[in-house]
Amino acid sequence: MTQFLTLSLPGISLRAVVRGSGPLVVMVHGFPESWYSWRHQIEPIAAAGFTVCAIDVRGYGGSDKPKAVEAYDMQHMVGDIVGVIETLSPDGSAVLIGHDWGAPMVWNTALIRPDRVRAVAGLSVPYLGIAKRSFRDFFDEVFTRRGKFFYQAYFQAPGVAEAELEADSRSSIRRFYYAISGEAPDGTWPNDKPHGATLLDRLPDPQPFPSWLTDADIDYYTDQFAASGFTGPLNRYRNHDRDFEYLRGFEGRKIEQPALFIGGERDLVLSMLGRGDLLEMMKGEVPNLRGADILPGCGHWTQQERPAEVNERLLNWLAGL
Repeated sequence: MTQFLTLSLPGISLRAVVRGSGPLVVMVHGFPESWYSWRHQIEPIAAAGFTVCAIDVRGYGGSDKPKAVEAYDMQHMVGDIVGVIETLSPDGSAVLIGHDWGAPMVWNTALIRPDRVRAVAGLSVPYLGIAKRSFRDFFDEVFTRRGKFFYQAYFQAPGVAEAELEADSRSSIRRFYYAISGEAPDGTWPNDKPHGATLLDRLPDPQPFPSWLTDADIDYYTDQFAASGFTGPLNRYRNHDRDFEYLRGFEGRKIEQPALFIGGERDLVLSMLGRGDLLEMMKGEVPNLRGADILPGCGHWTQQERPAEVNERLLNWLAGL
């Protein structure tokens, strides 16, 4: 049975799994995930001589779930990660690893609090610098005003996406995870839905699910979201304007720490960002980028779909710090 630690931070309590001893490595998950998304990384990295802490981000699992939308803005997320470091690290610093929303959280923590972050790795979402405008403005222009569905626009109205996802948490997890995985054929995530459609509309429920996510794994996620609901996780998407205003205060900074990026060749996040030379763009903002790999055939769920390849890259990178 998994043993959890409750971390009492300023204004919030977070649930975490902590293993090993040595320099601190904090792992931050994305949407809709859990500490459990790092299940394949925790023990190997602990065995390599690190204290590994995989948190439930606020709003998820056993962590506190504030009600206010603004409680999920980037400033709070960075504060939570800094609080974890200050609670668990004897020297007050840590290596950060994040996936999906967890990647912007750890990139921005490294940018804003370099005194607390020794090194940083992002999975799925690269760091491209301080944005010139709110991401909400971007998807309004590119999708909504053209009558096209975009999942983050659909997430904006409180209660709407929650009702759809919570109606059958297990089906929601299966369909959403599969649609943006490496095994899903092209077109599984439809690009032609109209604005006003729902998230799960036309997303299939595969039988069987690809082997990287077992029935037991799906059971765990289902139980977590059946208990916690989706409001906290979705509130992260409702803070684009607040995040933009907050991060503007750090224009001109670069992430100077040793860094690593791992993405999936079939991850829709990368195509959403335009599939330009993202890695070259990263180097301008992250001058100490020590590795940037795109895993062939891998979808969005990087460390769950390809644990052996991800672990090899993470362990080699950690060994060189």
